[in-house]
Amino acid sequence: QGKFTLLRDTRTDGSFLVHHFLSFYLRAGCKVCFVALLQSFSHYNIVAQKLGVSLTAAKERGQLVFFEGLKSCLDLLFGEEEEQSGQPSPLQFISTSDLKALFDFVRTSLTPSGSDSWKGPVLLVDDLSILLSLGTTPVAVLDFIHYCRVVVCSQLQGNIVVLVHSNEDSEDEENELVVNSLCHHSDLILWVEGLATGFCKDVHGEIKIIKRLSLELTGEQDHVQIYQYKIQDKNVTFFARGLSAAVL
Repeated sequence: QGKFTLLRDTRTDGSFLVHHFLSFYLRAGCKVCFVALLQSFSHYNIVAQKLGVSLTAAKERGQLVFFEGLKSCLDLLFGEEEEQSGQPSPLQFISTSDLKALFDFVRTSLTPSGSDSWKGPVLLVDDLSILLSLGTTPVAVLDFIHYCRVVVCSQLQGNIVVLVHSNEDSEDEENELVVNSLCHHSDLILWVEGLATGFCKDVHGEIKIIKRLSLELTGEQDHVQIYQYKIQDKNVTFFARGLSAAVL
């Protein structure tokens, strides 16, 4: 509890990790606020059903608060967004560059009420880089994450899982600034990279698991593990480098 997990992908798609954490926390009985900026609800629901979880049922019983950024963004831009219960749209920053409304949405969604029996609050964001594409400044994004950590991790003793795209060779300095800053504050980093040698049907990429022991001020160095993986229809297999089933 109280941990911040960063999902980082380079030269590949790390969204399979988002689907894993979403189904994992729902099965664990946690209250989940999912800020989905990359795909539609039906997309996440179809994948979750393959993993044995129904997002529709989770929404109906109040366990999942799903914010569909794609739809809300279009509604806001074309003037069709209706304010719910007098509250401004969480995507108000598109016109004001202020993420306070989005933070208020997260805080309201995860603050427990008297009748809640969920184990712990979880904030899941896919994908944080989209906020920069919508015109938000890096400082505003980092402030948003900082305030979310204070409320979710510190006050409510919950967890935050955030996905960001990165490309060390790109000229997008703002995105790399956000990615590098988040790496310094994360308790756990799952860094997914495409193979340097190119496409392979038996090995889809490499994952670096970095446990930030240095944050605990014990004098220990960060613990790093590196595996390769292959994504299958309903699960993912991990193995040491060079030890895929195709090689053995």
